[in-house]
Amino acid sequence: MTAVEAGDRDGWLALFSADAIVEDPIGPSPFDPSGEGHRGADAIAAFYDAVIGPNAVRFEIAESWAAGNEVANVGTIRTTLAGGATVITRGVFTYSHGSTPPEGMRPAVVFVNSGFTRMSTPRSSPVSPLRYP
Repeated sequence: MTAVEAGDRDGWLALFSADAIVEDPIGPSPFDPSGEGHRGADAIAAFYDAVIGPNAVRFEIAESWAAGNEVANVGTIRTTLAGGATVITRGVFTYSHGSTPPEGMRPAVVFVNSGFTRMSTPRSSPVSPLRYP
């Protein structure tokens, strides 16, 4: 989260192994029409460049629950888009690192977004507010 908030693309990408998967959101979406996730370093980098990098992202985590190789964060993600609209996603965001990695290797990180989103826009914007379940 720190790397995303800081706009640190390389720092965020360094958290993932070569075979990592990012699912954001779960299932088919405009970001992932197949619903199978962004698989591997190149796909995850492309996801960052298209979705995360151009925007200001802030995390507000109310609770965090860890168990084994997974953690579930309950909270809100606020994303300010280039045009000034703000997307507010409230939900449970889960992260998993799969199995124990070999010595010296990073685990495969999976980010799964299972939140609810609403969009607010500046008064001058012609875009209507949106609710995306």
